[in-house]
Amino acid sequence: MAKTGWLGRLGKRLSHVEARLAERRAEVEAETSDSAPPPQAQAASAAPASPPPAAPGAEHAGYTAPVRPDPVSVIPWGVRVAAEASWRLLLLAGMLWVLMRVISEVRLVVLAFAAALLVTALLQPFVVRLRRLGMPRGLATAVTAILGFVVIGLVGWFVVWQVMDNLDQLSDRLREGINDLKLAALDSPFHVTEKQINEIAKNLSETIGTNTEQITSAGLQGVTVLVEVLTGMLLAMFSTLFLLYDGKRIWTWTTSLLPAAARPGVAGAGPRAWRTLTAYVRGTVLVALIDAVFIGLGLYFLDVTMAVPLAVFIFLFAFIPLVGAVISGALAVVVALVTQGPFTAAMVLLVVLAVQQIEGHVLQPFILGRAVRVHPLAVVLSVAAGGLVAGIGGAVVAVPLVAVTNTVVGYLRAYSREQLHHGLSPVGPGPHGATALGQTAAEAEETRTGDNGA
Repeated sequence: MAKTGWLGRLGKRLSHVEARLAERRAEVEAETSDSAPPPQAQAASAAPASPPPAAPGAEHAGYTAPVRPDPVSVIPWGVRVAAEASWRLLLLAGMLWVLMRVISEVRLVVLAFAAALLVTALLQPFVVRLRRLGMPRGLATAVTAILGFVVIGLVGWFVVWQVMDNLDQLSDRLREGINDLKLAALDSPFHVTEKQINEIAKNLSETIGTNTEQITSAGLQGVTVLVEVLTGMLLAMFSTLFLLYDGKRIWTWTTSLLPAAARPGVAGAGPRAWRTLTAYVRGTVLVALIDAVFIGLGLYFLDVTMAVPLAVFIFLFAFIPLVGAVISGALAVVVALVTQGPFTAAMVLLVVLAVQQIEGHVLQPFILGRAVRVHPLAVVLSVAAGGLVAGIGGAVVAVPLVAVTNTVVGYLRAYSREQLHHGLSPVGPGPHGATALGQTAAEAEETRTGDNGA
C-alpha cells in the first residue's frame, strides 16, 4: 500500500508536468505562427470592454474632464492689441529718452549742425543760381558762403554798435523814468510815502551788495557761454560750407546706411523734407523782416530810444515762434514806458499787436503756405520741449523740426498706400505671435493658394 501511494503521487506529478509542457508548447506555437489566437483569447476579445475607472470626484456617468484652451486665445483682441502697442511704445519712449540724453551731452554740436542746416536752406538757392550762370561748384559755394557770413556778421555788429551808442542815452532816460515813476507813485491813491520808496531802493542795493559773489559767478558763467557760442558759430560755419558744397553726396551716403527695402521711401521723403525746410526758413526770414521794419518804423515815429536796435531784436526773436514775438514786443513796450511814459508805451503796444495780427492772419498763410503750417498747439508744445532740452537754440529748431517731420510722415503714409494699391507687398514680416491668432483657416488657405499661384 505504501508503494502504491508513492507511485500514485509520482504519476500525478508527471502528468501535471506533462500538461504544463503542452500548454507552454501551444503558447510558443501561437506566438511564432500567423494563425488565429487561441479560443481563450477570442473569448476575451468578444467580451465587452469594461468601462475605464471613473475620474476622481465624478458623481455621475458620462462626465468628461474640461480641456484648457490656449491662454492667448482667451484674451480679448483689444487687450492683445493694447499690450503689443504698449511694449512698442515703451521701447520707443526708452529710445527717445536715450536720444535726448545723448543730445543734451553734445548739445553744442547738435545745435551748431541744426543752425548750419537752417543757414544752408537759406543760402542754397543762391548756389543753384550761380551754378546755372556757369560758375563752378566750389567757387559758387565760396562766394555764397562768404557773402552770407558777411551779412550775418554785419547784422550782429550793427546791433552791438547801436546798443553801445545809445547806452548812455538809455541810462539817462532810465533815471528820468524811475524818477517819474517815483513821483507817480507818490501822487497815486495808494498812499505810498517817500520813506517806503527809499527803503525799497535801500533793500535793493543791499541785496545786490550781498549777492556780489553770485553776480560774479554769473559773469564768469557768461564768459563760458560766450566761448561756447563762438565755438558753435565756428562749427556752424564749417558745417554750412560743406553742406553747400557736398550736400547731395552726404545725403546719398546717409541713405546707403538704411536697409535696402526702406531706401526708396526715404529717398523720396528727403527732397520733400528739404523743400519744406527751405520754404520755412525763407518765409520766416521774410516775415521777421516785415515785422522788424514796420514795428521799427512805429518806434522811430514815436521817438522811442534805441528804435533801430529794438527793430533788430524783433527780427532775431521772430525766429522763435509765438514766444519770440511776445518777448520782443514786451521789451519794446517796457523801453517805451521807461523812456517816454505810459501813453507812448500804450501806442507801442498797439503797433506791436497790429503788426503781429497782420503777420498771423495774412503774412504767414500767404508766405509760408499750407505745406509748412503747423497747428498752434504743436507749436507751443514743440517750443516748450525744445526750450527745456536745449534752451533758446532748441526753441528755434523745434518748429522746423516738427514741420519737416510732418512732411516726412505724410509722404511715407502716401507711399505705403501707393505700394499697396499697385499690388506690392508691404515691407516687413507678416502677422506673428498673438496677433496671428485672428487669422482664420480660410484666410490662411487663401494666402497659401495665392503664394502657390504666384
